[in-house]
Amino acid sequence: MKYSKLAIEILRDEEKSIYYDPIYHGRTLKIFGIDDDPLRVLKYIADGYRKLGYEVIIFDTHGEFPEDGFDTVLKIEDGKPAGLDPIRMAKKGMIDLYSAATLLQTVYELDRVLTDRLYVDILRGKISSVPEAAKAGEKYSEVIMESYTALDEAFYGGEPPELGRSILVNLGEAHSVSIVGTAFLVLAAAVEKRRGVMVGVDDAAVLAYTTAGSAAMPLLTRPARKRLTVLGTRYAIDSVLNIAGPTLLLYTDPDIQSVIYESNGVPPGAMRRHVHKGRGALITRTTETVSVEEGELLSQPL
Repeated sequence: MKYSKLAIEILRDEEKSIYYDPIYHGRTLKIFGIDDDPLRVLKYIADGYRKLGYEVIIFDTHGEFPEDGFDTVLKIEDGKPAGLDPIRMAKKGMIDLYSAATLLQTVYELDRVLTDRLYVDILRGKISSVPEAAKAGEKYSEVIMESYTALDEAFYGGEPPELGRSILVNLGEAHSVSIVGTAFLVLAAAVEKRRGVMVGVDDAAVLAYTTAGSAAMPLLTRPARKRLTVLGTRYAIDSVLNIAGPTLLLYTDPDIQSVIYESNGVPPGAMRRHVHKGRGALITRTTETVSVEEGELLSQPL
């Protein structure tokens, strides 16, 4: 098969090397496995794209991804300031003003009219932060305050962080799923337009669990030139299975392997190879065919 210069060897059998190529296979690769297997493969792929000159952005819900090689390391913790206030970030030019309003629309479930009112107040300089929006006494303030907590107040505190080219977002110390989802959404919006970048997400199913996290996924997985996304997870759920792109199936329970093969349109029979420990199966699709290539897994310790 013909490969592009962005192809990376991820499996190896006795006869040949098996490559993942974002150009020919799809720019979002999903990895399903157990324990730390998806994270180890994610690190291997990230190191490979660093060698190709790509910058790397990692969202890690386990807090186990090594910090070496990153310009910026953000640790999100409950009750501590993260500086991820979309309004203040917009004032610094990190995102646009309307995006700041729509991010709050998603997080606090504002309707279109209230979102537009909030946007006008941001535009006029009446509102310069999320805490101000929550306490402004406006209709949108009432809706925000229905779910606004002390955790939100602390989360938006502090100066917006400087985001370097390579970023590690450590979400392992945050236990509030709403804070984790909001952090993921705000940062996804901030890096969405970057190119020459590999984005890694683990655990993708955990981050897609909240409304905010689910809204962030399309920002990072829609096809874009000079960008690829790798989603690692231990859960075979629809929020990840339904995202378009090739699948790397690692060792896991047989019934879960069957679900993943089924979701990828692999016909019953010999093509549904049982993946044993230390091996993987790369499932790719075109408009006409589906292919399964199995081999020894290439990864490295964390």
